[in-house]
Amino acid sequence: MRAVDTNLLVRLVVRDEADQVNAAEAFVSKGAWVSHLVLAETLWVLDAVYNRSPAQIARAIDRLLNHRELTLQDANVVALALDHFRARPSLGFSDCLVLEIARKAGHLPLGTFDRNLAKLDGTHRL
Repeated sequence: MRAVDTNLLVRLVVRDEADQVNAAEAFVSKGAWVSHLVLAETLWVLDAVYNRSPAQIARAIDRLLNHRELTLQDANVVALALDHFRARPSLGFSDCLVLEIARKAGHLPLGTFDRNLAKLDGTHRL
């Protein structure tokens, strides 16, 4: 299966440059894989560059999880992280994803200095 980078995924989500959107859609039409890193970078771009709200970012993640042609790395982990993010959007999605990746790998507790993240099960505030 093919894989996509951050720029391609941003084009699919934001749809701001028609030629690149068409090229991205053609590339993923036979299926494509999205790594955790590409997903996290894309969501950072949505926040920092496009000023998307947490609710808009959550909707984008949901659309990616349900996209016919895209396969997200450990989609179940992404879905669990999305649940945390929806409940506590101030955390940021990447923090939620880091926690769920650690949980899946069996490497808990996740040490953190972040007061808000430390409220989630599976963390340890230092």
